[in-house]
Amino acid sequence: MSSTSSQLHQRPLHKPYTPLSPNSSSNNLSKPYYFSLILNRTSFFIFLTLIILLGVFSTYINNQYTFYTSSTVSNEVKWRRYTLPEAVRFVANNESSGTVIVCAVSLPYLPFLNNWLISIKRQKHHEKVLVIAEDYATLFTVNGRWPGHAVLVPPAPEAQVAHKFGSQGFFNFTSRRPRHLLQILELGYNVMYNDVDMVWLTDPFPYLKGNHDVYFMDDMSAVKPLDHPNVLPPPGKKGRTYICSCMIFMHPTPGAKLVMKKWIEELQIQPWSKAKKANDQPAFNWALNKTAGQIDLYLLPQAAFPTGGLYFKNQTWVDETKGKHVIIHNNYITGFEKKIKRFKDYNLWLVDDHASESPLGKLE
Repeated sequence: MSSTSSQLHQRPLHKPYTPLSPNSSSNNLSKPYYFSLILNRTSFFIFLTLIILLGVFSTYINNQYTFYTSSTVSNEVKWRRYTLPEAVRFVANNESSGTVIVCAVSLPYLPFLNNWLISIKRQKHHEKVLVIAEDYATLFTVNGRWPGHAVLVPPAPEAQVAHKFGSQGFFNFTSRRPRHLLQILELGYNVMYNDVDMVWLTDPFPYLKGNHDVYFMDDMSAVKPLDHPNVLPPPGKKGRTYICSCMIFMHPTPGAKLVMKKWIEELQIQPWSKAKKANDQPAFNWALNKTAGQIDLYLLPQAAFPTGGLYFKNQTWVDETKGKHVIIHNNYITGFEKKIKRFKDYNLWLVDDHASESPLGKLE
């Protein structure tokens, strides 16, 4: 065969096997795999670390949520069980006697409560305040921000709305008041009651002098002499007086307790109806009138404790008595928004600019 033919049928020659040297090109081909392995291990450890951290964080969040939830539930149970005697002793600084300032509030009136509290704190009497909550939302809101200063006396009325004056809801809301006040008197404490649509301009306690049973303010807008007598006024056209049940101060005397018991009786005699649309104030006046000969009553000075029908509607009188006003009542007007507007018009709506002064802070 020719040489050409033999070459065609020869197997190609291979180089003998030689170990790869460190500098060989084959070693260079292994580097991407090597780095990939390192990266895979690093990624795995990072991923594992993230899983562990996520688990720890998740456990922490869950524990915090559980703690917060259980704490909230625990507090709600605590405040549901909180009684009027416990609350009175708390705000009276655990003393067996003293003075408690009381108001009754449902959730829609929290802005008015806050406004009223700011004015009281400015006179340094806020620690005496006890809010009688008329729904659980109010109870939890107030005690959540100001622990111990609110109590709900069962049974709680149905869910509250901003009841219109003269409505059955308003009557049901206010008719519980004398029972609360009587219970506080029975515990041996002085008690001041205020509606929360009031503002304190100065300290009222210097005006509560003497040892009378019951102190109150007239709800008539007719101007009285500055030195008018501090006695129960004569009855009006309906056969009774027109004393305001918005501001009452009482010592824990038999006479004060008698007035509260009589007030409760009168409310039972004159329940709300669509025809009469009663509120608790006429019953309070009948109670005063029917017990007047048995108790020591004290009418507060009109210049210091004017009704809204006088203060907001007689600018001449306001100017003449400037510097004498103590507590202003925003009555002789109905409607939530109308009351706020009137307070704003007279620079008495404090919550917009001074909410930080309230023990409740700013309410959203």
